Amino acid sequence: MSLDMIQNRTYAFPPAGLPPMEEDPAANRAVFKTAYAFIPAVTMRDITTSYFPQWEKTRGWIIARPLSGFAETFAQYAMEVAPGGGSTLPEPDAGAEGVVFVAKGEARLTIDGAEHRLAAGGYAFLPPGHAWTLHNASDTPLQFHWLRRRYQPVAGLSAPNPFVTTDAETPIRWMPGTDKWGTTRFADPEDLRHDMHVNIVTFHPGGRIPFAETHVMEHGLYVLQGTAKYLLNDDWVDVGPGDFMWLRAFCPQACIATGTEPFRYLLYKDVNRHPSLTL
Repeated sequence: MSLDMIQNRTYAFPPAGLPPMEEDPAANRAVFKTAYAFIPAVTMRDITTSYFPQWEKTRGWIIARPLSGFAETFAQYAMEVAPGGGSTLPEPDAGAEGVVFVAKGEARLTIDGAEHRLAAGGYAFLPPGHAWTLHNASDTPLQFHWLRRRYQPVAGLSAPNPFVTTDAETPIRWMPGTDKWGTTRFADPEDLRHDMHVNIVTFHPGGRIPFAETHVMEHGLYVLQGTAKYLLNDDWVDVGPGDFMWLRAFCPQACIATGTEPFRYLLYKDVNRHPSLTL
C-alpha cells in the first residue's frame, strides 16, 4: 500500500474554547499514573494555555515537560500563533534541539537566515547551534506542534544538520509482513548523530501492534487522525484526534486501529544513546 493511498490527511490540534458547563468533569477520562498519562483533547481548553517570553500574539498548551514522575527527556507543546505573531528568539535554551510540525495555517521559518514556508504537514528539525525564527505567514491562525529536548552530544559525532520536509513527501516504511502498520521516519534511524526521533506512525483500519511492546525509549504520542484502542500498561484506552499519551520507559503498549480512516499519531522517542548510570 503506497503513501499515495493515505488520502485526506488531517492534523488534529487542541479544541480550545470551553466545554458545556453541564458536562461531567470526570467524563473526559483524563488520567495520570505512574507508568503513563492520558490527556484527552477535551482538556486542552482556553484556560489551560500558557504564554511565553519572546513570542508575540502566541499561546500554547504545554502537554509534557520534564518532571519527577512524568516526562524525563522532552517537552511538548501545541502552539497557536495569531496573524502577525511569532518570534525572532523562539528557543530559550542554547543546548536544545527541536521539531516543528504544522497542523494548520502557514509558517514562515528561517534557519540561519534561509527562509522556508511550512503548510499543514510541514516538518522542520532544528538542532542546537543554528539560529531560527518562526512567524505566522498568513491571515489565519497558525497551529503547530513543537517538541524540545536538551541535545546529548557524543565525542566524535557532530550534531545533526537542520532540515525541512513534509509528511506528504516522506515515505512510510511498512513493518515486515504488513501494509497496515508503518512509520514515517523523518530522520534516518541509522544516523547516530540524532538522539531523538519525532515520527508519524500510521495504521490502516484493522492494523495493530501484535504484541505488547516494552522498551527503554520514553514516548510522547499525539493523535493526529483516526481512532484506536491503545494499551497503556494494563489498561485499554479509546483514543482519538487531539488526545495525548505519555508512556514511561518500559511501559507495555499495543494498538488496534478502529474506525474507517487511518489512525495516525506524532511519536517522540529518545534514541541512540547509552542510558545514564545515575538517577
